[in-house]
Amino acid sequence: MSPAVEVVDLVKRYGSRTAVDGLSLTVLPASVTAVLGPNGAGKTTTIETCEGYRRPDAGSVRVLGLDPRADARALRPRVGVMLQSGGIYPSVKALEMLHHVARLHAHPLDVESLAERLGLTDVAGTTFRRLSGGQQQRLSLALAVVGRPELVFLDEPTAGLDPQARHATWDLVRELRASGVTVVLTTHFMEEAERLADHVVVVDAGRVVAEGSPRELTDGVDGQAVVRFDAPPALDIGGLAARLPSTVTVTEPRPGAYEVAGVIDPRVLADVTAWCADSGVMPEGLALVRRSLEDVFIELTGRRLRT
Repeated sequence: MSPAVEVVDLVKRYGSRTAVDGLSLTVLPASVTAVLGPNGAGKTTTIETCEGYRRPDAGSVRVLGLDPRADARALRPRVGVMLQSGGIYPSVKALEMLHHVARLHAHPLDVESLAERLGLTDVAGTTFRRLSGGQQQRLSLALAVVGRPELVFLDEPTAGLDPQARHATWDLVRELRASGVTVVLTTHFMEEAERLADHVVVVDAGRVVAEGSPRELTDGVDGQAVVRFDAPPALDIGGLAARLPSTVTVTEPRPGAYEVAGVIDPRVLADVTAWCADSGVMPEGLALVRRSLEDVFIELTGRRLRT
């Protein structure tokens, strides 16, 4: 089975800054792939290169077996692209634009049905500039999928949406995959990636730093887990760490909130509670939890905010 998207050793520079530094990734057909990364990691540049908007400085990109720039005319009817902003005339009416794009395709989805499920029917005659941010986002999604693409790129598809609209979008993405459409999405919502993605690619500093299914990433090599509890802040966690195996780490990510992460077996759990007893500490909300995708993301890319 040929990849729907294949990126090999991609390099993209802007002057002296290298935005993408030898990045490689493969997207299988009829799957959902989430590309995650902090701001400035290179994920947007990578996706824009796959969409044909940017020319690589080195490496190769193939989309549905074709070059996204040289074969743009052949790819355009087969690929849907959702942009976060731009690409829509401010004065055009919502359904007027959706009907226009639908007419450009041989076998489009039913416009009225698509508008109804994405909550656009009530704003059919509203110009784009007068739509709320969430309504603009839903219209952009509708425009990306109305032509029945084989592959669709979704950039932050639920940014600014309320919970109902977010779940409606997730249902649509699942239906696209079930019908054989390949979906590549970027998102800052880790829950979204965890719920939707078959494959997750984490990008940082222009390179892939981890990839796999959400379960593979959150389980880790040894099926790691986290013990979390609340207690008075600034406890001597060094003393707790000294009791535990070297493969287990103890942190206080915020004052009074403690995490013991690693391979958690009954002995480790007993050592944690014994340390609390010896220290005269009552651990509140003690819980053993599997690492979330957000936990993995922060471990891989750090906690420092980036602009």
